Amino acid sequence: MSMKRAAASLLALLAVASAPGVPTIFAGGAWVALDRGTACEALSRSQRIAAKGKVQAVAGFTFTPDHRRWGEFHVRLSRMPRPGSAVMLTIGDQPFLLLARGDWAWSRGPLQEQAIIAAARDASTMIRVEARDGAGRRFVDSYLPDGVPTAIDAAAARCASRGAGKIQ
Repeated sequence: MSMKRAAASLLALLAVASAPGVPTIFAGGAWVALDRGTACEALSRSQRIAAKGKVQAVAGFTFTPDHRRWGEFHVRLSRMPRPGSAVMLTIGDQPFLLLARGDWAWSRGPLQEQAIIAAARDASTMIRVEARDGAGRRFVDSYLPDGVPTAIDAAAARCASRGAGKIQ
């Protein structure tokens, strides 16, 4: 990816992911880490930018100071999946079946979250989330892996510090 496209991608991600007053902990590659106070997130937007008025697909990892959510993977899908259809995350050649509700999907628990984080750290190809929409058409939301390890580490470290009382 060219530097110009990477910079545009990062600016678009920051515009989508952050709200006024939400501190950015890290921004690099196609990922950003944010401190939302009650949770820290490593986030990326899909490669396909949503048309005006449509949902922008966003994927990320959530960490909370109390460790109830520690590396939970979540994704907002670009389309509503067909009820009962599988939502699959693929990183490299590793598939992960996600839990879906509406146009959101999540990892299935701590063991899967650890495996997803390990795969994401080693990813050299697109991170893909796919499902079938209401009409049965397959759709794929793709994410660049550039910057994901640092964004995960920054979000986790920030919430660990908050949980230890080092940050208010």
